[in-house]
Order: sequence, then C-alpha cells, then structure tokens
Amino acid sequence: MTDRQIQIVIDSFWPLLKAGLMYTLPLALASFVLGLIVAVLTALARTSNVRILNFIAQFYVWIIRGTPLLVQLFIIFYGLPTVGIVLPPFVAALIGFTLSVGAYGSEIVRAAIQSISKGQWEAAYSVGMTRGQALKRVILPQAARVSVPPLSNSFISLVKDTSLASSITYIEMFRQSQQIVARTYEALILYTEAAVIYLMFTSVLFVVQSLLEKRLSRFSAQ
Repeated sequence: MTDRQIQIVIDSFWPLLKAGLMYTLPLALASFVLGLIVAVLTALARTSNVRILNFIAQFYVWIIRGTPLLVQLFIIFYGLPTVGIVLPPFVAALIGFTLSVGAYGSEIVRAAIQSISKGQWEAAYSVGMTRGQALKRVILPQAARVSVPPLSNSFISLVKDTSLASSITYIEMFRQSQQIVARTYEALILYTEAAVIYLMFTSVLFVVQSLLEKRLSRFSAQ
C-alpha cells in the first residue's frame, strides 16, 4: 500500500464511521423497531381465527418474502413518484426495511407463539382469561424469550442490508464510501475499509446478542 493509499484510508475512516453511526445504525434501529411491531401484528393475524385477517397477513408475507428487497426499494423510491407519491430517501428506505423486517419477523414470532404448549393456553383459560389476556399475560412474554436469538440475527442482518439504501441515494456508510471512491479512484481499499467498519458494528452486536441470550437463559424453564 502506498503512502497516498494509507493517507486515504486514514482520512476516510472518520467520515465512514460517522456515516455509520449517524445514518446506518439509526436507519437499522428505526426499521427494526417498526418492523417488530408489524411482525407481531402480522403473526397475531396469522394465528387468529379471523379468515380475512389471516389471508391479508399471508398475502403480505408472500409478497415481501417472494421479491428481492432491492426491487422493493426501487418500487417505493423510483416507482411511486409515477403515481404522484414522492418520498425522501430516508422515508423510502425506512418503509422498505420495515416491511421486510415485518414479514420475516412475523414468521419468527408466529413460530415462537406456536411453540408454547397448549397447556399454557388451557391454564390461562382455566383462571378466566380471554384469548387476548392469555396472549398478553402468558403467551407473548414466553414467545418473546424464544424469539430473541433469531430476531437478534435479523437485526444484525438488517444492519448489513442497509447498504442497499445507497441505491436510492440515501447517504449511509456504503454510499459515503462510493462518493469517496468517485473522488479518489481507490475502490479496493475504500470498499474494504467500509467492510471492516461493518464488521466492527456486527461484532459488537454479536457480543450484545450473546450477553442478552445468557441473561434470558437464566429465566428459561429448567
């Protein structure tokens, strides 16, 4: 590596890290929180006895899981303006990632709910709880604990997937690296540097996930 390339790496590190902290992580966090709400509502619809809700939820999951996330982002950002709906890059990315998290997360939550034994339902009903009360007080708290590992993995994947937002001009970390490459023509070292920073973020998240799982395991049934 030449002195010029070393200097480029040094000079670009803070702009890339700053973009990651100010744009990549906030987008991932906001999308995940909103997506988790959508996931729970969709999972409840999938497990309900109301056929129309069940059908709508299944259709939504089918559409989102059956099409590429990049295509969905393009439809939202580049397609909707043709019908008069113009969204800022952040809003378009937020909607796209939220819908994606909601669809994939709903399958995790649904599986977690269905993993709770029928005896838990029967015990709740035996003390006079309604289905809604049983869900809120008995089933969902247990399902939440079961869902933590796969949902944590989903969030870590989401942090990496936010790089797709660069395709709709949202200036997150990968978009920032593209702009620097356009000025310096050092694609290899800058994209590698961006990859290293992504690895830093995900490594921290892996540690947090591990600690959270250990903490929750203390409350698991023996």
